[in-house]
Amino acid sequence: MAKSLNVFLSRIGYLCALWCVVRAYQHEAPSENDYSDHGVKLWALLVAGSNGYGNYRHQADVCHAYHLLRRHGIPDNRIVVMMYDDIAYAEENPTPGVVVNHINGSNLYPGMIKDYTGNLVTPENFLDVLQGRRPRDGGTGKVIASGPGDHVFVYFADHGAPGLIAFPNDVLYARNLSDVIRKMHSRGQFGKMVIYVEACESGSMFADGLLPNNVSVYATTAADPDESSYACYWDPIRQTYLGDVYSVKWMEDSDIENLRKETLIDQFNIVRWETNTSHVQEYGDLRIGTMTVSQFQGGKVTEPVFHPTVPLDAVDSRDVPVAILEKKIEAAADTHLKNALEGKLENILANRSLLRKTVSEIVQLLTYGNADEAGMLLTAKKRISDFDCYEKVVDSFSSKCFELAASPYALSQLHVFATACDTIEASEIKAAISAVCTSPAVKGIV
Repeated sequence: MAKSLNVFLSRIGYLCALWCVVRAYQHEAPSENDYSDHGVKLWALLVAGSNGYGNYRHQADVCHAYHLLRRHGIPDNRIVVMMYDDIAYAEENPTPGVVVNHINGSNLYPGMIKDYTGNLVTPENFLDVLQGRRPRDGGTGKVIASGPGDHVFVYFADHGAPGLIAFPNDVLYARNLSDVIRKMHSRGQFGKMVIYVEACESGSMFADGLLPNNVSVYATTAADPDESSYACYWDPIRQTYLGDVYSVKWMEDSDIENLRKETLIDQFNIVRWETNTSHVQEYGDLRIGTMTVSQFQGGKVTEPVFHPTVPLDAVDSRDVPVAILEKKIEAAADTHLKNALEGKLENILANRSLLRKTVSEIVQLLTYGNADEAGMLLTAKKRISDFDCYEKVVDSFSSKCFELAASPYALSQLHVFATACDTIEASEIKAAISAVCTSPAVKGIV
């Protein structure tokens, strides 16, 4: 009897030990669908900050990102999507209801749950949603309700300029984003955050201390603070560019890799190597780069999604409207159509020339006609040293000369004001703007 009892107790002890080992393994290993062990939840905020069929690629990028995150296990109730939603059924779209991000790619529009569309895609709503505050003016009300141990992934695609990124009707300054990130960190609203930004001069959103290394945020950008990002994948059927180089590189990498083994720095290095059109950058807490991609984009192991190799056909994002018309002209068989397209191209180039001439006139006033000083202001690309001055001047230029959100080419000239604010008072620059721009602000300079 005693011997049987000892055997029984021995077996019970063995089973208990085995149970403890299994529990320990379950506690340490990432869950299959979502990296939510230790109570960590993954949240994502995906934003396309543009509208119009010519900017098709930004919303296509976001659609791709949404399906990628869903496929890797992040539930829809923790993914917030902001996109204007005007390309799937745009008059120019020859395949209504179809949005692709790659030549001959799969349709990414079905299943898209869009939380904030149209005029709800604003800087204010973006910052509110990021901070867990429900916007007052519509949408699904979904927000990033992350807690102190959670991981947040933010992806933004649109136009940019020194110290700002654009939205359909306004701009978001780097300082405002930086302030919100710092406040969220101090309030314990996330454990770790990763931000990917596709925009011209996107590095200027985080460079020079705007994103410190002690707030548990890691960011990568499509370009350094002084250069353009690039569009890619010209589609002769849809007659637009389907993606952006940096964006498709990180997403096509995530489509094929085991995200539970690949680190963020691995992905950064791959994207930096393959993006040979601009200089991909990283900022913030670089230690986060040693974490796996799955800890921000989802840990579910899926079958890889391979994309056929096609020419990038990359073009400077600021030259996309010109490149689209040039390709349409080249393909036009009808003389009348070709003439009409050439007229549109001439109009775009004339408007761009007018914009540059206006900026030159402002600079002439600021330099009192000194050609050397004027030349320096027009061509130099200095980092923003006085944000108060720069933001006031840019707001003035947008309200009096060229509305930035509706004239994306104007973003290419803002480096002039960043340089001017280094040595000239904001009041003097604003006076020059008022003297030159005496008519209502112009829209539509693409």
